[in-house]
Amino acid sequence: MKEEYDFSNAEQGKFYVPVEDIEFPIYLDKDIVQYLNEKCLNKQESLQTLMNDLLRKDIEIAKRVTL
Repeated sequence: MKEEYDFSNAEQGKFYVPVEDIEFPIYLDKDIVQYLNEKCLNKQESLQTLMNDLLRKDIEIAKRVTL
């Protein structure tokens, strides 16, 4: 390491990403991905859109069941 570093031209927070904006990867089993990809081709939509729709429906069902 150098004895001294020059940070006079540094930009504070240049690489900062708020926690709310961090997207975590989700790994699915191969059979699930295959099924969802087939559904995406039939519906002409992205895998992300299909997954979000399915999860929203699942959350709604879970809310109704737990009440």
